[in-house]
Amino acid sequence: MQQIVLPIKDSNVLKMVQDTLLDSFRAGRRNYTIFQVGKATLLRVSDVMTLKKSDVYNPDGSVKHTAFIHDKKTGKANTLYLKPVQQNRRLNNVIQKTKMN
Repeated sequence: MQQIVLPIKDSNVLKMVQDTLLDSFRAGRRNYTIFQVGKATLLRVSDVMTLKKSDVYNPDGSVKHTAFIHDKKTGKANTLYLKPVQQNRRLNNVIQKTKMN
């Protein structure tokens, strides 16, 4: 029996999935992060799971501009553009600092 997987198009359903991943499981933060990375990069879960810290971060801890990976399923080379990740990370840092004050 073949399962059909469709994209989530309703923002309310997307929010429910995110909340469920974050709050309902022991590994919630991990699952939520995997989901967010997959959503942001449009990678399959198998490809997200093979990412290493060195694929995304420079030795000095800054986020790389691009990451080069090979899709696990197809074997094709894939370039990830990480500029939005950098912007989100900066924004989150500002929000965290604001909450502390």
